[in-house]
Amino acid sequence: MTDLSPIQKWNNQIAVKKHTMKLSELKHYLNELNTIRFKLPNGEFVPDHFHVTEIGLISRTYIDCGGKLREDKKVNIQLWYSHDLDHRLKPNKLIRIIEQSERLLDLEEHAIEVEYQQETIAKFGLSFKENEFILTPLHTACLAEDQCGIPETPKKISLAELTQEKSKCSPGGKCC
Repeated sequence: MTDLSPIQKWNNQIAVKKHTMKLSELKHYLNELNTIRFKLPNGEFVPDHFHVTEIGLISRTYIDCGGKLREDKKVNIQLWYSHDLDHRLKPNKLIRIIEQSERLLDLEEHAIEVEYQQETIAKFGLSFKENEFILTPLHTACLAEDQCGIPETPKKISLAELTQEKSKCSPGGKCC
């Protein structure tokens, strides 16, 4: 068996559960890297000369469509780039920015949401794979499906099940 790198060991520890990256994980990965790369969902990369223009705490208090009061807090990291093509943000500098944000904003261990300019400001989740940070798509969802009258999702039938049903028919059997 081959020895695993510290990043592979960390990935194995957290791969079991579906989650959104938290600040401690981000700092852990940054400690293992020499350069920072962000990959967009379409496979393109945020230009290497990006800046982190802000780190903040986003707090939402809202009522879902079922009338339940909800609160949500996320750590927001905004990426931006300009014409300064020689700029490179090093992992240790980003760690210092994060640690300063933790102290000044009293940040807790919340999920990270990344903002990046596209046609409009796009928001992404964050994951890590093969020494790259992956900007993951975020989706809306009904939080009170049981109260909204949304029909139950139809059962998916596999192609094998359909084939089995058809195989009961025979040519000339008049079952089709």
